[in-house]
Amino acid sequence: MKNPEKSDKGVMGPDHGGERAVGEGRGDKAVVLRLTDVVKTFPGVRALDGVQLEVRAGEVHCLLGQNGAGKSTLIKVLSGVHRPDEGSVAWLGEQVGFANPQAAMKAGIATIYQELDLVEDLTVAENVFLGHEPRRAGFVRRGHAAARTREILGRLGHGEIPPRRPVHKLQAAAKQIVSMARALSHDARLLIMDEPSAVLAHDEVENLFRIIRELKAQGIAVIYISHRLEEIRQIGDRVTVLKDGRTTAANLPADTPTAELVSRMTGRTIEYVFPPRVEAAEQADLLTVTNLTRKGEFEDVTLGVGSGEIVGIAGLVGSGRSELLETIYGARRPDSGTVELAGRKLTPGNVGSAVRAGMGMAPEERKSQALLLGEPIHRNMTLATFTRLARFGFTSARRERAESERIAESLELRPRDVSRPVRTLSGGNQQKVVVGRWLLGHTRLLLLDEPTRGVDVGARAELYRVIRDLAADGVGVLLVSSEVPEVLGLADRVVVMREGRVVRTAPATELDEDTVLDLVMAGSLMEGTAV
Repeated sequence: MKNPEKSDKGVMGPDHGGERAVGEGRGDKAVVLRLTDVVKTFPGVRALDGVQLEVRAGEVHCLLGQNGAGKSTLIKVLSGVHRPDEGSVAWLGEQVGFANPQAAMKAGIATIYQELDLVEDLTVAENVFLGHEPRRAGFVRRGHAAARTREILGRLGHGEIPPRRPVHKLQAAAKQIVSMARALSHDARLLIMDEPSAVLAHDEVENLFRIIRELKAQGIAVIYISHRLEEIRQIGDRVTVLKDGRTTAANLPADTPTAELVSRMTGRTIEYVFPPRVEAAEQADLLTVTNLTRKGEFEDVTLGVGSGEIVGIAGLVGSGRSELLETIYGARRPDSGTVELAGRKLTPGNVGSAVRAGMGMAPEERKSQALLLGEPIHRNMTLATFTRLARFGFTSARRERAESERIAESLELRPRDVSRPVRTLSGGNQQKVVVGRWLLGHTRLLLLDEPTRGVDVGARAELYRVIRDLAADGVGVLLVSSEVPEVLGLADRVVVMREGRVVRTAPATELDEDTVLDLVMAGSLMEGTAV
């Protein structure tokens, strides 16, 4: 294979003092990738802060870390989406800096993201060779592409997948195989896999492991990212742990005890400033969820929220947390089970039924799912209450602004000018607008999905105050967060989910970060215990 700097103009030339790949320490396996003191900074955030990583040919190197540890940024540096600000990346013994994903792919580094980047309306073969279609005299050789695709799929043990079938007709496991075939069509030397088992059933995971072992036997290196420690032990050779953008452990054996791995991942440099927890009076039942199930997402979930109580749901991406929230809200229809609000049984799969009963929701993707970015703040705040503010079928801009100004004042929205387009606000203030929308509607229960995602540290503290103030006024809050300290610090009670099931419910004061991580990542003797 050609050196990256010679094969693609999008790659910087080597540092002539750079280190050559050697097979030190592990037989004849050469180091194919080495990161030294890599730093990547975004406005206000140091996402990577001196990361060290070494990957050898023909090994599965597992990358561990909590949400926000820097794994996603590291993937994007390796795949050419971001350029590091400091430090060095050595690929096949030469110092490189990939200008774009195409340059990284051409050099032999392929990435399979958790959210597969396939074009659903194209065929399998068209996806596999997307961007480097075989051509002759300027025309795409579709037959040749199909034959090569069939060959690669056979190499992966899935020759039954038809190359000419549209991708949208495939199951999740087959789509992942197509994504792997695309990587191999580029003669990848390193395959980066981000949570590859998140959407797979148990038997499909076993097949995935078989394929990875075959790739490993061919000398292909794999960086495997997963929250599931049992998978690390089954498929991994060595482990590197990230925490707050730093490497806290490098080249650990895959059978390192769970307690040590968890301790390397916990603890944070960011301060979580929570309002003091107030001892609540006896709370009336508000939300009652009984045996709620959506096949393939979550199963037999039972939980409750009292008036003025904050209940937090902790779990990994793919554990069913967000899907559960959306089903409670009526945005998804359950296969079985019931949702009651203040004793009123809600119509399954009906958002209107939930809103009329006094339920509101701030979704995870606020920009795409909750806000009209080009509209003014007051219009976004009154989206759920148009009928209440309207007279004779017409809305009153004056009343909209007056009501919105009252809520903006109570939420300390900055700036307070409710006529500004909502897209001009910071992430934290946009989130306040979404929450404020439901305050206008006299909401009794508020569902919050990742309420502080993309919000800076200062704005987080303000949102925590807003949420606690809502609870003090008797509003029930059910929130999902990927950040365990946030759940433990903000909630009164915590529901822990793992792979679609509730594995523990307990007061937040009786749990700590290590215990929650153990429950969601590796299971525990306490699994199934209710407190």
